[in-house]
Amino acid sequence: MTLITHPRRKSNLAKMIDSAGGLSIGVALTQARANIEAMRARALSLIDAGIGVLEAVPAPTGPEDLPSRLDEAYRATTTLIDAAGPFELHDLCRAASGLCDLIGAIDPEEAFDWRIVTVHARSLRLLQTLPLEAAEERARILQSLSEVIERKLAQTG
Repeated sequence: MTLITHPRRKSNLAKMIDSAGGLSIGVALTQARANIEAMRARALSLIDAGIGVLEAVPAPTGPEDLPSRLDEAYRATTTLIDAAGPFELHDLCRAASGLCDLIGAIDPEEAFDWRIVTVHARSLRLLQTLPLEAAEERARILQSLSEVIERKLAQTG
Protein backbone atom coordinates (compact mmCIF):
# COMPACT_ATOMS: atom_id res chain seq x y z
CA MET A 1 0.00 0.00 0.00
CA THR A 2 1.28 3.41 -0.99
CA LEU A 3 0.80 6.26 1.40
CA ILE A 4 0.45 9.71 -0.09
CA THR A 5 0.87 12.67 2.17
CA HIS A 6 0.20 16.29 1.46
CA PRO A 7 2.25 18.96 3.12
CA ARG A 8 0.08 21.17 5.27
CA ARG A 9 0.20 24.77 4.21
CA LYS A 10 -0.46 27.75 6.36
CA SER A 11 -2.07 30.90 5.10
CA ASN A 12 -0.04 34.07 5.20
CA LEU A 13 -2.24 35.35 8.01
CA ALA A 14 -1.62 32.19 10.07
CA LYS A 15 2.14 32.56 9.53
CA MET A 16 2.05 36.19 10.65
CA ILE A 17 0.05 35.36 13.76
CA ASP A 18 2.24 32.37 14.67
CA SER A 19 5.60 34.09 14.16
CA ALA A 20 7.45 35.60 17.10
CA GLY A 21 6.46 39.24 17.41
CA GLY A 22 3.87 38.57 14.74
CA LEU A 23 0.50 40.05 14.14
CA SER A 24 -2.05 39.97 16.94
CA ILE A 25 -5.47 38.56 16.22
CA GLY A 26 -7.08 41.93 16.99
CA VAL A 27 -4.86 43.71 14.48
CA ALA A 28 -5.48 40.97 11.91
CA LEU A 29 -9.25 41.32 12.35
CA THR A 30 -9.03 45.10 12.03
CA GLN A 31 -7.05 44.75 8.81
CA ALA A 32 -9.49 42.15 7.48
CA ARG A 33 -12.45 44.45 8.21
CA ALA A 34 -10.72 47.33 6.42
CA ASN A 35 -10.07 45.10 3.41
CA ILE A 36 -13.69 43.97 3.36
CA GLU A 37 -14.94 47.55 3.52
CA ALA A 38 -12.69 48.43 0.58
CA MET A 39 -14.21 45.51 -1.33
CA ARG A 40 -17.70 46.61 -0.28
CA ALA A 41 -17.20 49.96 -2.01
CA ARG A 42 -16.16 48.15 -5.19
CA ALA A 43 -19.13 45.77 -4.89
CA LEU A 44 -21.57 48.66 -4.48
CA SER A 45 -20.09 50.22 -7.59
CA LEU A 46 -20.56 46.94 -9.49
CA ILE A 47 -24.14 46.69 -8.23
CA ASP A 48 -24.88 50.20 -9.41
CA ALA A 49 -23.35 49.46 -12.81
CA GLY A 50 -25.22 46.14 -13.05
CA ILE A 51 -28.55 47.80 -12.36
CA GLY A 52 -27.66 50.42 -14.96
CA VAL A 53 -26.93 47.70 -17.52
CA LEU A 54 -30.22 45.98 -16.72
CA GLU A 55 -32.10 49.27 -17.03
CA ALA A 56 -30.45 49.89 -20.39
CA VAL A 57 -31.35 46.54 -21.97
CA PRO A 58 -33.91 47.53 -24.58
CA ALA A 59 -37.15 45.64 -24.98
CA PRO A 60 -37.06 43.18 -27.84
CA THR A 61 -38.44 44.52 -31.10
CA GLY A 62 -39.55 41.07 -32.19
CA PRO A 63 -39.26 37.37 -31.42
CA GLU A 64 -35.91 37.14 -33.21
CA ASP A 65 -34.08 39.33 -30.70
CA LEU A 66 -35.84 38.09 -27.54
CA PRO A 67 -33.18 35.42 -26.78
CA SER A 68 -30.32 37.93 -26.96
CA ARG A 69 -32.19 40.48 -24.82
CA LEU A 70 -32.99 37.84 -22.22
CA ASP A 71 -29.33 36.82 -22.21
CA GLU A 72 -28.26 40.44 -21.64
CA ALA A 73 -30.75 40.81 -18.79
CA TYR A 74 -29.66 37.51 -17.26
CA ARG A 75 -25.97 38.44 -17.37
CA ALA A 76 -26.61 41.85 -15.81
CA THR A 77 -28.68 40.26 -13.07
CA THR A 78 -26.12 37.58 -12.22
CA THR A 79 -23.50 40.33 -11.94
CA LEU A 80 -25.67 41.89 -9.25
CA ILE A 81 -25.94 38.61 -7.37
CA ASP A 82 -22.19 38.03 -7.58
CA ALA A 83 -21.45 41.51 -6.23
CA ALA A 84 -24.17 41.62 -3.55
CA GLY A 85 -23.93 38.06 -2.21
CA PRO A 86 -20.67 38.27 -0.25
CA PHE A 87 -21.86 41.41 1.53
CA GLU A 88 -25.18 39.92 2.64
CA LEU A 89 -27.30 42.32 0.61
CA HIS A 90 -30.10 39.78 0.74
CA ASP A 91 -32.85 41.98 -0.68
CA LEU A 92 -30.92 42.70 -3.85
CA CYS A 93 -29.92 39.06 -4.20
CA ARG A 94 -33.48 37.83 -3.71
CA ALA A 95 -34.96 40.24 -6.27
CA ALA A 96 -32.23 39.49 -8.80
CA SER A 97 -32.48 35.73 -8.23
CA GLY A 98 -36.20 35.81 -8.90
CA LEU A 99 -35.63 37.47 -12.25
CA CYS A 100 -32.90 34.95 -13.11
CA ASP A 101 -35.25 32.10 -12.20
CA LEU A 102 -37.92 33.47 -14.48
CA ILE A 103 -35.57 34.12 -17.39
CA GLY A 104 -34.18 30.60 -17.03
CA ALA A 105 -37.65 29.06 -17.03
CA ILE A 106 -39.23 30.81 -20.00
CA ASP A 107 -39.22 29.56 -23.55
CA PRO A 108 -37.62 32.25 -25.74
CA GLU A 109 -39.83 31.07 -28.59
CA GLU A 110 -42.95 32.19 -26.73
CA ALA A 111 -44.17 35.73 -26.14
CA PHE A 112 -42.69 37.42 -23.09
CA ASP A 113 -43.92 40.53 -21.29
CA TRP A 114 -40.79 42.66 -21.11
CA ARG A 115 -42.38 44.90 -18.48
CA ILE A 116 -41.34 42.27 -15.93
CA VAL A 117 -37.68 43.04 -16.63
CA THR A 118 -38.35 46.78 -16.49
CA VAL A 119 -40.19 46.49 -13.17
CA HIS A 120 -37.40 44.37 -11.72
CA ALA A 121 -34.76 46.88 -12.82
CA ARG A 122 -36.69 49.74 -11.21
CA SER A 123 -37.31 47.69 -8.08
CA LEU A 124 -33.62 46.81 -7.79
CA ARG A 125 -32.78 50.51 -8.09
CA LEU A 126 -35.32 51.30 -5.38
CA LEU A 127 -33.96 48.57 -3.09
CA GLN A 128 -30.48 49.94 -3.67
CA THR A 129 -31.48 53.45 -2.61
CA LEU A 130 -33.80 52.62 0.30
CA PRO A 131 -32.13 52.81 3.71
CA LEU A 132 -31.72 49.50 5.52
CA GLU A 133 -34.08 50.80 8.20
CA ALA A 134 -36.94 50.76 5.66
CA ALA A 135 -37.47 47.06 6.29
CA GLU A 136 -41.23 47.15 5.81
CA GLU A 137 -40.97 48.88 2.44
CA ARG A 138 -38.25 46.48 1.32
CA ALA A 139 -40.39 43.51 2.34
CA ARG A 140 -43.37 44.84 0.36
CA ILE A 141 -41.24 45.30 -2.76
CA LEU A 142 -39.84 41.79 -2.48
CA GLN A 143 -43.27 40.32 -1.84
CA SER A 144 -44.71 42.02 -4.92
CA LEU A 145 -41.84 40.83 -7.10
CA SER A 146 -42.19 37.30 -5.73
CA GLU A 147 -45.89 37.26 -6.56
CA VAL A 148 -45.21 38.32 -10.15
CA ILE A 149 -42.50 35.68 -10.55
CA GLU A 150 -44.68 32.94 -9.02
CA ARG A 151 -47.57 33.77 -11.37
CA LYS A 152 -45.33 33.82 -14.42
CA LEU A 153 -43.55 30.61 -13.45
CA ALA A 154 -46.92 28.92 -12.96
CA GLN A 155 -47.89 29.99 -16.50
CA THR A 156 -44.67 28.60 -17.99
CA GLY A 157 -44.76 25.30 -16.14
